[in-house]
Amino acid sequence: MSTRAPAVEARQLIKTYPGDVTALGGMDVTVEPGTVFGLLGPNGAGKSTTVKILTTLARPDSGIATVAGHDVLRHPDRVRRAIGVVAQSSGADPVATGRENLQLQGRLYGLKGAGLHRRVDELLDRFTLADAAKRQVKGYSGGMLRRLDVALGLVHRPEVLFLDEPTTGLDPEARTAMWDEIARLAGDEGLTILLTTHYLEEADRLAERIAIVDRGRVVVEGTPDDLKGELRGDAVHVELRDAVGEAGRTLLSGALTRLPGVHEALFDGRRISVRADDGAAAVPALLGALERAGVGVVAATVARPSLDDVYLRYAGRRYSEAEAEGADSLVLTGGAR
Repeated sequence: MSTRAPAVEARQLIKTYPGDVTALGGMDVTVEPGTVFGLLGPNGAGKSTTVKILTTLARPDSGIATVAGHDVLRHPDRVRRAIGVVAQSSGADPVATGRENLQLQGRLYGLKGAGLHRRVDELLDRFTLADAAKRQVKGYSGGMLRRLDVALGLVHRPEVLFLDEPTTGLDPEARTAMWDEIARLAGDEGLTILLTTHYLEEADRLAERIAIVDRGRVVVEGTPDDLKGELRGDAVHVELRDAVGEAGRTLLSGALTRLPGVHEALFDGRRISVRADDGAAAVPALLGALERAGVGVVAATVARPSLDDVYLRYAGRRYSEAEAEGADSLVLTGGAR
């Protein structure tokens, strides 16, 4: 762990929106220099609101935050010069060319002359946009536009780069290419990156540490491997024919966790997720216990622990359920994240 001051630090951020909607209910974030840190959570969890506060685009109702050693409320100008931001929506001018967009961004940060020309050429080459440099941005594909957005965020060589849902809307090939580029940025330049994402695979692949965010708070933080490693053994997922009531869940949970090698049982609608030392060996005993309880089973699968299992354990619901709830919340609140 680094002994240097954190590149990003936030303590007890609270933010509410009209209608008594709580976007952040005490958000804590610490990002060490030179690392890729992921805020993982469904839409509506508070990730984008956190980024807006850290990038000086919104003010918290209470709490403190520093970025690159600067207080976001007392010294917002210093923060803005130290950061690059890639928002969910592209900030590029669609009628300007790729080169013109990069040149304008550089001038806004005080670059000029030969130095600006070299930096623009370097970024066009790095993001494989040189052949399209003279084309209007409105003709770019989704992957090209996203690469240009990242290049714009890097023109002035920031200390901290914020990537807010950088691959949303991209096709699988473009998403994989973006993942590779983000990994290279972190590895080659030692850049501090704060990444928000609702893709479990993206957080697992890119982030050295992740904070799982649910309903405006961090529910657990750690490396992806450590978080998955805390869930001992295998995950056994059993799909039931019918949902089980609260009283039945309590009885079933007790019966299942008394089986040899079974540690916990979590219910989610018509699905039970069980932790077992040896998943394959536990399945017959689990099915037998459910049969004796008169509970019908549709299917059973065994898998290694995933971030979805981590989310279920700490947030108390499956990630897909939280995503659906978040989508409904965004409609009701007009898009507050």
